[in-house]
Amino acid sequence: MFVSIVLSALIAQPVFAQEADKVKNQEAYIDGLIERMTLEEKAGQLTTYGDEIRLLNPDINPDVNRRKGEDLIKEVRAGRVGSLFNGRGVKGGRLAQSAALQSRLKIPLLFGADVIHGYRTVFPVPLAEAASFEPQLAERTARVTAIEATAAGLHWNFAPMVDIARDQRWGRVVEGSGEDVYLGKLFAAARVRGYQGENLANEDSMLATPKHFAAYGAVSGGMDYNTVDISPQTLREVHLPPFKAAFDAGALSTMSSFNEINGVPASANRELLTDILRGEWGFKGFVVSDYTADMELIAHGYAANEREATKLAFLAGVDMSMQSGFYIKHLPALVKAGEVPMAALDDSVRRVLRLKAALGLFDNPYRSLDSEREAADIGKPEHRALARDAARRSIVLLRNVNDVLPLNKTSKIALIGPFAEDRHHLHGPWTLFADAKEAITVAAGIRAALADASQLEIVQGSNVEKPIKGGIDAAVEAANRADVVVLAIGEIHEMSGEAQSRTDIVVPAAQQVLAEAIAATGKPMIVLLRNGRALALQGAVRDADAILVTWFLGSEMGNGIADVLFGDYNPSGHLPVSFPLESGQQPYYYNHKSTGRPFIRGEAPEFKARYREAPNEALYSFGHGLSYSKFKYDPVKLSSKRMAWDGSITVSTRITNTSSRAGEEVAQLYVRDRVASSTRPVRELKGFKKIRLDPGQSEQVSFTLTRADLQFVGADLQWIAEPGAFDVWIAPSSVQGTRESFELERAK
Repeated sequence: MFVSIVLSALIAQPVFAQEADKVKNQEAYIDGLIERMTLEEKAGQLTTYGDEIRLLNPDINPDVNRRKGEDLIKEVRAGRVGSLFNGRGVKGGRLAQSAALQSRLKIPLLFGADVIHGYRTVFPVPLAEAASFEPQLAERTARVTAIEATAAGLHWNFAPMVDIARDQRWGRVVEGSGEDVYLGKLFAAARVRGYQGENLANEDSMLATPKHFAAYGAVSGGMDYNTVDISPQTLREVHLPPFKAAFDAGALSTMSSFNEINGVPASANRELLTDILRGEWGFKGFVVSDYTADMELIAHGYAANEREATKLAFLAGVDMSMQSGFYIKHLPALVKAGEVPMAALDDSVRRVLRLKAALGLFDNPYRSLDSEREAADIGKPEHRALARDAARRSIVLLRNVNDVLPLNKTSKIALIGPFAEDRHHLHGPWTLFADAKEAITVAAGIRAALADASQLEIVQGSNVEKPIKGGIDAAVEAANRADVVVLAIGEIHEMSGEAQSRTDIVVPAAQQVLAEAIAATGKPMIVLLRNGRALALQGAVRDADAILVTWFLGSEMGNGIADVLFGDYNPSGHLPVSFPLESGQQPYYYNHKSTGRPFIRGEAPEFKARYREAPNEALYSFGHGLSYSKFKYDPVKLSSKRMAWDGSITVSTRITNTSSRAGEEVAQLYVRDRVASSTRPVRELKGFKKIRLDPGQSEQVSFTLTRADLQFVGADLQWIAEPGAFDVWIAPSSVQGTRESFELERAK
C-alpha cells in the first residue's frame, strides 16, 4: 500500500523529490481504483449517512432516511457508502471499518461528526471563545478537541462554523465568532490549524470543514434556514473572507449551506461552489452538502424531483451528499443518460479519495481506532485545566458599578436563579458527546472558592420560562439575609443553536420578574448572564450593579465563573457581538453605514436614522469589555499624515494601567474611509493586540497599515483601494477613542 501524502502536497505546495514520488504513487493508485469502480461504487464514495452502527444521537437532525445498523453494514460492504457521521466509539468504528474492508475494492470509510466546541471535555461555545480576542486560545482548544475526538474514532470535523452573524435573532450566532469579518477570519484560521494539526495523516488530526458555504449568517429576519438576499459586494466583503482564511490555513473540505442566495440555493449554486471556490480560489478539497440540503432543493422550488435535485447539486459542485441518499440513488442513472459527465463524477470521487489518502486511511484504515488511546486521551486533567482557562478568558464584564466586583471570599452570598445549580445547560448547544454529570455548576464553583462554604445560600427563584410557586418570596428572603446577590439567569441551550431563532432576544419574562424582585431589596446584585447571542437587557437586569456575560462555558463553567467573581482571574474578554438597546434593532452591528441622515447623540433626533423608541446605537457595542484594572489611552499618533500608494504608516498610542491591579487590555484598531465610490462603514476593525500591564505600567501599542488594509470590493467585484482621507482610532471598543486622520496618496 502506498504511503499517504502530506497536506502540503495536496494543496499543491512545492515538495522534495521523495515526496513527489509519493504523490505520483498515490495518484496512480487512486486512478487505478477509479478505473475499476462501478458507477454505483463511485456514487457510494460520494454518499454519507448518519452512523447507526455506533451510538448516533437521534435528536440533532430531522428523522430522514434513517437506516438500521445491520442494513447500513450491508450497504458499506457493498461499497454503497463512503463515510458515516456522528457516531462514537472505537469498538463500533472498527466494526464499520471492517465491513468497508470486506467490500470489493476495500476502500476505507471516513468518520465525521459535529464536534463544535469539544468532545468529552467541553470548551466555551465558539462565540464565547471569540470574546477572548485570543485566536491562539481557539487553536489550543481545537487541538484538544481533535485529540479527544480522534481518540474516539473520528477523522473529520464539521467545524469550524465561520458565518458572520449580524442578526442576533439567529440561533446559530452561538456557533461562530460574531459580527466582525476581521475577528472572524483570525478565529476561522486558528480553529482549522488546531483541528488539523501539523499533518493530516497523524492519528490526532481531524479534517476541518468550514461551514456553511455561504452567507448563512445573513438569513432574512434572523430565521434559521431562511432566504438570503444580498449584494455581490456584501457577499464578497463580509461573508466570504472567513472561508478564504480557513482555506488558506489548510482546510480541505467545506459544507454547502441550507439557504438560498439571491434566488439560487447554495447547494445548487455553481457560481459559489465552482466559479468562486475552485476557479477563483483554487480550492482542492471536496464539498459536502449540509444534512439533506440537496433534498431540500425540491422544497425550495428549485428542483422538480429527486433526480433533478441530484443533478443540480452535483453539477453545481457538491461532491458529497449527506443523508438524503440521492447520489447513490440517482447519480449512476444520470451518468448513463449523459446528463452528468463521467469525468465530473470521477473528479469528485478523486477529491474524496485524495482526502482519505491524506488522512492516512489507505495506509492504516484503523487509524484513530485504538481502544488504548481512547481510554488514555479523553478527559485528561490538562484538558480540563485548559477548559477552565478558556472559560474565564471568555467571560465579559459589561458593568461594574462602584467596583462591586470582585467579591470577598468571606461574603455571605445568595446565589439565585434557574442556573444556580443547573448542570444540563452548562455545555451549550452542539455537545453530542459530553457527559453533563462531569460539568462544574455555578454553585459548585462558588462553593469551592469560598472561605466558608456555609456562607452560600442557594435558591432557584423561578424556572427558565415559568414562575415557581413561592419562588420569588424564597429568593427575596435569601437576598435579605445575604451581603450580596449573584443572579444566574439567561437562556437554556435550546434557545440557541440550530433551529432556535428568537423574535424577542430578551431574558425570559419569569426570570425578569425575579430580577426585579431581587433588585427591590436594595442588596448589591451581580448578574451572571448565560446566553448564546447578544441580548437586549431590560430593567433590573440592565441596571444591575455588575453584569458578567458568561455564555455557555463548558465543562469548567462553574470554576471559570468563580475565578472571575472572586478576582482570582481579572476579566479580559470583549464583546464579539453588539448588545442592542431593543430587540427590534436587529439586525444591528457596529460597522454599519452612516446613511444620509445619521443619528448623532447630542443633536436634534428628528428626521434622523433612528427608531421612535431608541437611537441607532448599542447598549454595549462590539469590542466593549471591562476589567478590574483601569486603563488610560493617550491620543493616537501617526508616523505620517500621508501614506504612499505602495507604502505604510504606523499608528500608535501609549496605554497605561492607572489602577493598583495587574490586568489585560485589548487595544483595537479601527479605520474609516471617509469618501469612496461605494459607501463605507462608520468603522472597521483592522487589528487588535492584547497586552498585560502591571499597576502603573505603560506600553506603546503600534499597528502598521498598508493599502491592503484599506481595500473594499468595487463595482466590478474586485478588491480596490481609493486615494483619499481616512480616520483611524486605537480604542477599547468600537465606539470609543480619539480620532486621527491620514491621506492615502495616488499611485505614481
